[in-house]
Amino acid sequence: QVQLVESGGGLVQPGGSLRLSCAASGVTLDNYAIGWFRQAPGKEREGVLCISHSVGTPVYADSVKGRFTISRDNAKNTVYLQMNSLKPEDTAVYFCAARSSSWCSRRVNDYDYWGQGTQVTVSS
Repeated sequence: QVQLVESGGGLVQPGGSLRLSCAASGVTLDNYAIGWFRQAPGKEREGVLCISHSVGTPVYADSVKGRFTISRDNAKNTVYLQMNSLKPEDTAVYFCAARSSSWCSRRVNDYDYWGQGTQVTVSS
């Protein structure tokens, strides 16, 4: 049984940082493209970043360029999303997802497994 579990969300002030984790069981993340998505209230889920062996770490959300990075720890079977210089508009539920492919995609429907999400709130 494949399970992805996100953690690390919370309330942070503008300009602060958070690191989200996506821990997997039942699947070896190194064999998948792993995407981070987010969904703000009343908005569609959007791709943020992805990591894979084929295309590196494409950034899908222009608003996070230079602020967010994605990385992988194969020994822990975990993917991370480091978020710096956070802004109120980054407030959303963040999801990680695994795609049975070595290629990243920004499309929600291209991913096979999803975590339950973790809330990130940026507010003073």
